[in-house]
Amino acid sequence: MSPEPFPICRTCGVQYAEPRPDCPICEDERQYVGWSGQRWTTVSGLAAEGHRGQVAEEGPGVVGIGTTPPTAIGQRALLVRTPAGNVMWDMVSYLDDDVVSQVRELGGLTAIAISHPHFYGSMIEWARAFDCPVYIHAADRRWVARPDDAVVFWEGDTHRLTEDLTLINAGVHFAGGQVLHWAQGEGALFSGDILQVVQDRRWVSFMYSYPNLIPERPRVVRRALSLLEPYAFDRVYGGWWQRIVHTDGRAAVRRSAARYLDFIREG
Repeated sequence: MSPEPFPICRTCGVQYAEPRPDCPICEDERQYVGWSGQRWTTVSGLAAEGHRGQVAEEGPGVVGIGTTPPTAIGQRALLVRTPAGNVMWDMVSYLDDDVVSQVRELGGLTAIAISHPHFYGSMIEWARAFDCPVYIHAADRRWVARPDDAVVFWEGDTHRLTEDLTLINAGVHFAGGQVLHWAQGEGALFSGDILQVVQDRRWVSFMYSYPNLIPERPRVVRRALSLLEPYAFDRVYGGWWQRIVHTDGRAAVRRSAARYLDFIREG
């Protein structure tokens, strides 16, 4: 493959449609402009610097896709392998022929879904490489940095991708912040950092801005809990390698929310 030289913000890792002096995603209070100022690269630039794709198992039926050394905020994506086809959850900035080949050997992609704008990465490069749609909640439409017909904007609280996969608009971190529920077996929740799996991997947390330490509003957390209530899940997959709640994930989310709301309550 020969990616076109669309600019990628070095701080958030999001690819833009054309050169520009600023990155609106980084200038928003939920992110930040790098201390050295706004800097840019491209997919080919990352390759020239020695970045390579990293593909490794992350759980039953789940394959992690990342970059080594890490780029931007260091997240990894996840390939969720289902009988109806593979869905890529979240996104990275890097892509090359070797990564494409490895993903095709795993069955390719039928769809991509991304939790929130900080993880949009090079989503259009991936969508074109695998000829598949990208599902984003309509509430985050204005943050799409490289508009393309591959992007499908959905509305409402939930959207079913397959019989076993459902997108849920939790609304934490961003208005369109979404998580993905997988109904296979004991169930799994793919949360990115909409529900952040923390260092003590028995817990998650909720923030409006992680780098700037702005807590999420209690009403938003309560709404997310209400939307998640009908869904059973044993595992919670966060946005970084091995950030996984391995068991009793539904209870972990409930007790984490109770702790969070207790600490942030007024009066």
